[in-house]
Parts: sequence; C-alpha cells; structure tokens
Amino acid sequence: MKVTVVGGGVVGTMHAWQAVERGHEVVQIEREAEARGASLRNFGQIWVSGRAGGEELETALRAREIWEEIGGRVPALGFRANGSLTPVRGELERAVAEAAVARPDAAARGHKLLTPGEARALNPALRGEFDAALYCERDAAVEPRTAQRALRAELLKHPNYTFLPDREVREVVGESAVRDDHGDVHAADVVVLCTGAWLGGLVRELAGPNLPVRRVRLQMMQTDPLGEPLPTSVADADSFRYYPAYASAALDDLDARQPQPATAAAHRMQLLMVQRADGGLTIGDTHEYEHPFAFDTVEEPYEHLAAVVESLLGRPLPKIRRRWAGVYAQCTDPSRVVHRQQVRAGVWLVTGPGGRGMTCAPAIAERTANELGW
Repeated sequence: MKVTVVGGGVVGTMHAWQAVERGHEVVQIEREAEARGASLRNFGQIWVSGRAGGEELETALRAREIWEEIGGRVPALGFRANGSLTPVRGELERAVAEAAVARPDAAARGHKLLTPGEARALNPALRGEFDAALYCERDAAVEPRTAQRALRAELLKHPNYTFLPDREVREVVGESAVRDDHGDVHAADVVVLCTGAWLGGLVRELAGPNLPVRRVRLQMMQTDPLGEPLPTSVADADSFRYYPAYASAALDDLDARQPQPATAAAHRMQLLMVQRADGGLTIGDTHEYEHPFAFDTVEEPYEHLAAVVESLLGRPLPKIRRRWAGVYAQCTDPSRVVHRQQVRAGVWLVTGPGGRGMTCAPAIAERTANELGW
C-alpha cells in the first residue's frame, strides 16, 4: 500500500510511523523545511493525569505505551518516565486532589496523594511551602524541539519512506492523489491530512466551513538551566480547573470559594513545568480562544507564572531566555479525542487533538491505521 501523509508535526509523523511499521510505502509532505508549529511549541509532556475518563484516558495510556516503545528504539527522543507532582495548598485544593485519588480510574493513572516529605523525596527541588501533592506515576516527557527530527531520522532508515519538505499541498487530484505547489502529483492508496492548526485553504475546501475544530493560542517560556535536577513534571492547582479528570463537587467548591487570581483568570492559565535535557525549564501556559488572536505576547502571564514557580521551588527562577506563542487545533466536541473525517475518496483529515496532540498522537495514528485497514 502507498500512503501519503500531509504534515510534518507529531500527528503526521506518527501516522507515517504507523504506516512504515506496517510495511507500507510512505511519502510525508511538509510545507516548511520542518515542522514549526504546536508540535515543537509545547511541554513535551505525555500527560495522562488530567485526561477525561473513558476513551480519552484509554487513548493517552495507549499512547504512553507506544512512546515508551519508540523511546527505547530512538534515544534521541529523550523519553523519560518522570511522573508529575501537583502541589496543593489549603483544604479546598486538597479536597480536589483527594477526589481525583478516589476516582475509579485513579490506579490506571498512578494517582497518589503524597505528604510534602514524600513529594520532596521524589523531587527535592520543591522547597516551597505546600500541604500535599498529587502524584501521577504514568506521566512522562520527551524533548519537543527535537522529537520530530529524531523520529524522522529513524524513519529515513527505511527505504520505503520519503520526506518532502518545503512543499505545500494545494489540490486533491482524483482519488487519493494530491498536487503540491511544485506541480508534482503524489498518487497513493490513501492520503492522510494532518495539517495541525492550518484549517483554511485546502482544508476548508475539502471539509467545508463548519469543521468542528477551533484554533487556540498559548504563551510559554523557557529558562536558563536550573542548576539542579527537577525530576518530575510539575503543575499547580490551577491545572485542576483546566483538565476534565478533576471535575467534581470539590472543584466546584474551589471555584466558588477560591477563584483564580485576576491575571490567571483573564488568560485562562495553569502552571505546567518540565525540565529540558539542558537543565532549563519549559513553563506555561495561557489559553486564548477569541479570534483574531493578538500578534504579540503580553508580560503579565509570564510574571504570574514566574511567581508561582518561585513559590514552589523556594528560590528565584533562572533567567528567562525564550518566550513564544503557539497555536493548536482543538476539536470542539468534548466527547472526541480528535476529529477524523473522510473528506474525499481515499482522503482523510485528522486534526484537532488540542492540547492532547503530543500526548495522544501515537495512539491517534494507530487507530487511524486500524480503521483504514493498513
């Protein structure tokens, strides 16, 4: 079978990986020299802890297994089973963590509520004051800025894989063939469009104007090396407000009695933090849903995040050396992990994983391959 994958981000690359692993001939087309969108501008987290129960959690857990398998073959991914800690303060935040630990699927996530001493035994860098910490053993991480290059380098070892950068697909030609902006036609048995946040142009033409996917903008930053290990990923209690796994009466009580600080509420913020291979910290993030998006970044969210991190680390934050904004595509149907749609004979659109893209891409691609009979 011949498979054409359009898009060089993590969702597209994982579809190419699945097809190659199953013995098919694959052409992957990317409109830039390499992926430059959300697949690089994220935390690199394989984030199981906050996923909604049911299909979303099952997808994340399966993806976690695949990431670990691939990480064993491709060390340059930087896969590490680091887990995560969410420190909590006060009875209201603690009650949300206790509700999460009481969920029927808590064991599948590896959720435990730890004392401050137990949390610091896992992550001694957390020297700030907190009352308890929610631990998720199944969370993991990779290096987002280099992961796609590492995966592609492994794919290029296969003679039946071809990567074509700097080509934008402009047109579907007949059945399961596309024409790029060089005028070349790429015929295949199946085409999978994994175009990320690029939802206009050909995608709109094929899927129509009512595609149930929206674009979301975020702001993030990265610091100089911390100077010591941060062994786990770290979140704050505002992440309870963002991730569906924490929905509970306790969360309703937290929202009613202890609202977010004004800056965090205005920018729909949570703290997520992961240490990079060079020792720096990736820190975020904000969420902006209203179009048109701003073209610049604003400083208040960075100041808020720095203060939260310093309160957890009990020390000043290293110098911030990078700030950026990113945009990802999110399916607006909360019951679906991703939007998967046949848009022409032999042509499928797979988009809208939202903030789950880096986590769930391997399992999303596996399901596409299974459903299409690869």
